[in-house]
Amino acid sequence: TYVGLLFALAWWGDRRPVYPARVALRPLIYSLSLAVYCSAWTFYGAVGTAARSGLAFLPIYLGPILLFTLGYGLLGRVQRIAKRRNLTSIADLIAARFGRSPGLAALVTVIVVIAAVPYIALQFKAVSQSVVVLAGSHSSGALITDSALWVALMLAVFAILFGTRVIDATEHHHGMMLAIAAESLVKLLAFLAVALFALRHGPGLVASYAQIAATVPRDGLPPGFLAQCLLAFFAGITLPRQFQVTIVESEHPDDLRTARWIFPTYLLLIVLAVPLIAAAGNVLLAGDRSQADAWSLLLPLQQNNRALAIFAYVGGFSAATGMVIVACVALSTMISNDLVMPALLRVRALHLDQRGDLSRVVLAVRRAAILLLAAAAYAYYRGLSDRENLAALGLLSFTAVAQLAPAMLAALYWRGASRAGVYAGLIGGFAVWAYTLLLPALAQAHGFGAGWEREGPFGIEALRPQALFNLSGWDPVTHGTAWSLLVNVAALVFVSLRFRPNLEDRLRGQDFLEQPALDASLSTAGDWRGRITVADLHAIAERILGERGAARAFEDYAQGSQAMLVPSAVADRALLQYTERVLAGAVGAASARRLLMSALSGSGLDVAEVLALLDEASQEL
Repeated sequence: TYVGLLFALAWWGDRRPVYPARVALRPLIYSLSLAVYCSAWTFYGAVGTAARSGLAFLPIYLGPILLFTLGYGLLGRVQRIAKRRNLTSIADLIAARFGRSPGLAALVTVIVVIAAVPYIALQFKAVSQSVVVLAGSHSSGALITDSALWVALMLAVFAILFGTRVIDATEHHHGMMLAIAAESLVKLLAFLAVALFALRHGPGLVASYAQIAATVPRDGLPPGFLAQCLLAFFAGITLPRQFQVTIVESEHPDDLRTARWIFPTYLLLIVLAVPLIAAAGNVLLAGDRSQADAWSLLLPLQQNNRALAIFAYVGGFSAATGMVIVACVALSTMISNDLVMPALLRVRALHLDQRGDLSRVVLAVRRAAILLLAAAAYAYYRGLSDRENLAALGLLSFTAVAQLAPAMLAALYWRGASRAGVYAGLIGGFAVWAYTLLLPALAQAHGFGAGWEREGPFGIEALRPQALFNLSGWDPVTHGTAWSLLVNVAALVFVSLRFRPNLEDRLRGQDFLEQPALDASLSTAGDWRGRITVADLHAIAERILGERGAARAFEDYAQGSQAMLVPSAVADRALLQYTERVLAGAVGAASARRLLMSALSGSGLDVAEVLALLDEASQEL
């Protein structure tokens, strides 16, 4: 029934997008949708972490709170650049800064997909566990009776129906956003209801917070506290689902300004509620920490309040489903734009360059990607050990996406960063993450490689994955975070200094590092000696966007520039750059550049002139 209501709400939001036009409602929906950050890890795993480790639950909330307060300038900068260039993902952002490199976009996409699969599996695990707790019986283990399988199928269908309707990935998904905002409200109300119930039946307000405070070590913060704060800070923008809702779905700069205080307030309410539930669980459930992740459900069940238990289940279900839906939509766009379509365009036997309309191909690829992601995450979930807690899975993914942070910061703030340096940093950091965190997690889950973990490969103790170069005494997450980011940053800086950025990267960097007068540059674009016509550009756009999408895009340009577009007229520089941005919104920056490069190569220009023509930054110089 609840899933049916979500479908109905999303359908209504798509057919009658009323909230975007309402100045008061639009920022509220946007701010609530940001709470897709609060997944099942929040609803279940945070309570389990608080029960086991006290204040160790806090960094995952403190990170995004700091991002939206102290790091607001970073968010605003990313938003401005993404809107100006029609960027659709974190892969697009990094690749666009460094020559719109298809290889770089593909590398970023591979990293985030590998990082996302365990995180999506975490949601399936949480849903499955909650059904078992609510039903009071263990699952038979059969596929047909596995609730996680049916949830995976339903969410994949939802993501396909409401996340892949249109080819332009920068077009706002009003129905999906409305459903996600509603889910965010439901999970907050459910979590607060359980917290108030715990306050009534538990040790009380002062005693609950005193229990958490008593866990703080006398000599400082809990192990891994600062490392997890750093991971959560960057996860707030580098996680594909967070980039989708924070950047791509934003319709006005005022939305982000409003969210700057609504979203941290939302997180603060969760933070205040967690200790109440954990303290009540310690008292009423005799501190049985083997099921601490499920205390949000077990508390009302223990007191025979089944109505509240069902409400809590719906809240946890909302937390899991919201994350899976947005993550699948964001990742399917990245897989389509940065992996599959660039590869297909290179296969001459497919003759895609001769097809009149590629929009159906792009949408089919995105829908297939959603199904494959759900299947991969479900397979990962089936292979999980019952011993693995939700927080451990979440931190594994957070550490992986944190590898994108040095590249993103270099793209936004360092003029000397080079494409080769970013490649080296990403590959080095990701390799260390896989060695120090992913492989040990897989080994522990499947019971192999105990000797390798303890003694190091070939008996080399200095290469023990969780005590690399004999650096011991740190928890695995802090150890893996420190080594992976150290290698990442060192490789980025060293290789960038050794192999300086080329001319194209330096020109493009102007747009990222400064605030270019874009409108002025377009208005003075002037003539050029190529012979590509308005009709030619319209035909290119029509192949990707479809007939209706291309017509609408060119009508918008004509109205905005107050110019008459004559099909036989030679296209000016401004129209070329506009066409590239429109195509980038559909197939990614790298593929858009490739399509226009192919068209312009027959217009009387050499490659260097084509690059200069398409690069707005070169006009500024």
